[in-house]
Amino acid sequence: MLAALLPSVGHAADRYLKLEGGFANPPASARPWVYWFWLNGNITSNGITADLEAIQRVGIGGVLIMEVDQGAPKGVAAFGQPGWRELFKHVTGEAHRLGLEVNMNNDAGWCGSGGPWITPELAMQKVVWTETNVQGPIHFSGALEKPKAAAGYYRDIVVMAFPTPAGNARIDGIQGKAAFAPRFIGPQASFPLTPSDQTVTRGRIVELREKMDTTGRLDWEVPAGQWTIVRFGHTPTGKDNHPAPEAGRGLECDKLSQKAAEVMFDGLMGKLVADSKPVVGKSLVATHIDSWEVGSQNWTPLFRQEFEKRRGYDLFPFLPAMTGRVVENLEVSERFLWDLRQTISELVLENYAGHFRELAHRKGLRLSIEAYSTCPVDEMAYAGRADEPMGEFWSWAKYGAAFSCTEMTGAAHVYGKRIVGAEAFTAGDQERWLGHPGGIKELGDWAFCEGINRFVFHRYAMQPWPGDARPGMSMGPWGLHYERTQTWWEQSRAWHECSAANCGGDVGAGRWLEGMSQRSGEPRINRLDRR
Repeated sequence: MLAALLPSVGHAADRYLKLEGGFANPPASARPWVYWFWLNGNITSNGITADLEAIQRVGIGGVLIMEVDQGAPKGVAAFGQPGWRELFKHVTGEAHRLGLEVNMNNDAGWCGSGGPWITPELAMQKVVWTETNVQGPIHFSGALEKPKAAAGYYRDIVVMAFPTPAGNARIDGIQGKAAFAPRFIGPQASFPLTPSDQTVTRGRIVELREKMDTTGRLDWEVPAGQWTIVRFGHTPTGKDNHPAPEAGRGLECDKLSQKAAEVMFDGLMGKLVADSKPVVGKSLVATHIDSWEVGSQNWTPLFRQEFEKRRGYDLFPFLPAMTGRVVENLEVSERFLWDLRQTISELVLENYAGHFRELAHRKGLRLSIEAYSTCPVDEMAYAGRADEPMGEFWSWAKYGAAFSCTEMTGAAHVYGKRIVGAEAFTAGDQERWLGHPGGIKELGDWAFCEGINRFVFHRYAMQPWPGDARPGMSMGPWGLHYERTQTWWEQSRAWHECSAANCGGDVGAGRWLEGMSQRSGEPRINRLDRR
C-alpha cells in the first residue's frame, strides 16, 4: 500500500517545489500591467517609445490601452483615423521589441462597445409605445401617435387593442422588471391577487398591425365598449461609449445581436489586427470590454423569434405587461417578465460576450471583461465568457468596488480561468498625488489573498513628451499617478519583479509588495511576518 502511494507523494512534492520556485522567481507572466490611458489624441511616436521603455525598464509586463476625453485639449491624433492607426502599429512594434504585451480596449472610452461605425439600427434598442383610447362601436380612422424616437430611428413592432381595464392596477418596479433599467430582481414565490376587471385578458387582445399603413394611419371597426389601442415599436436607447474623444464616440452596439457585435469588432479591432498582423498573438495579445455602464436594453430586431425559440411561447400577447399593465393576473405577468429578462441575459451571453470572444479568437486574441455591476445578465456566466475575468478595487475611496474581486475570482474558479485580473488601486480626486507603492501595500495584500493574480494598475497616463516634463499629462481626477514622471518611478522595479534574489530572500505576495517601500527607505507597511 505504501509503495502504491509513493508515486503520488512524489508528484505532490514536485508540484510544491514548482509552486515554491514560482514564488521565489516569478515568471514574466506574473508581472503586473498598467492601464495606459491616452488622452484625447495627445499621442506621439516618441512619447510611445519613451513610455514603453520606461514601463519595461521597471519590470511591468503589459499595457491595457484606453483612450478617453477627460478635458485635455484635443491632440493631433484623431481616434481610429489613419495617423492614429500608424501610431498604434508603432505601439505593437515597440512592445514586441521590448517583450511587452498589449491589450486594446474594444472601443474609445472606458465602458461598453460603441463607436461612430454603429448605425442606429445596430444600436442598443428599447421598447416604446403610445396609447389611444376609443369608445365603440365606431369606425376608427386616424393616425396613431408615433412613439418617441432616439437617433432618428424607429420601427414598429405591433399594434394591438384590448378592452380598457376598469382600474389602474400596475406592476411595481416595472423599469427593472421589463429591463428598461438594470436592477437586481430576486425570485418570488407568491403574488397578490388583482381584480379581474383591472387586468388585460389575453383572449380579448386584437392584433391590428395589418390595419395600419406605413404612415401610422389605422382603420378599424371598433367593437362596443372602451378600448385601448397600443402602438409598440423600438428605438435606440441613446447610450453612447464614454468618455470617448469625439472621433471615437458613437452609439453603443446592440448587445443582443451577433450582427451588431461583428460590426463593432470589425470597426476597430479588425482594422488594428490587420495593421499589426506580424505581431498578433506576440505583442498584440488581447482585446478588452470594461465596466458595464450603458444601462439596459429590452429589444432587438429578432427578439420575438429568439424568445419563442427559448421560452416556447409567443411574447406578443404579453407585451402590455412591459407597459406595467397586469396581463391575466400578477403571477402570469411576473413570470413573463422573468422569461423576458432570462432571454435578454442569454442573448447577451451568446451574441455579445460569447461571440466577441469567438471573433477575438479568430484573430489570435484573448478577451478580458470586467463582468459585474448593473449588467442585465447573469454576471458569473458573463465572466465565464471571458478568457480573463477582471475585477477592480479602489484605493481612494478605500476598498471601493472590492466585491467585484470576490465575484470575478469565483467565476474564474467555476469556469477554469487561470488569470484573474483587477483594475488595481483606482482612485478619485481624493488621491491628490499622495499615492505611492508603500502606502497602498495593505490593499495589494488583500487583493492577492482574495485570489487576484494580475494587477493592472490604474493608471498610467500617456506622456506625449519624450523627456521628463513633470508632473506631466494627467487624467483629470482619476487614478493613482503611476507613470514615468513620478519621483519614485526608477525605484519601482523591485515591486513589479520581486524574486528571492532581489528581495533579500523573502518570498511571497507580501514580500513582493514590500519591495518598493524597502528600497525607497520608507517604513514597512503591514509587514507579513513569516511564521
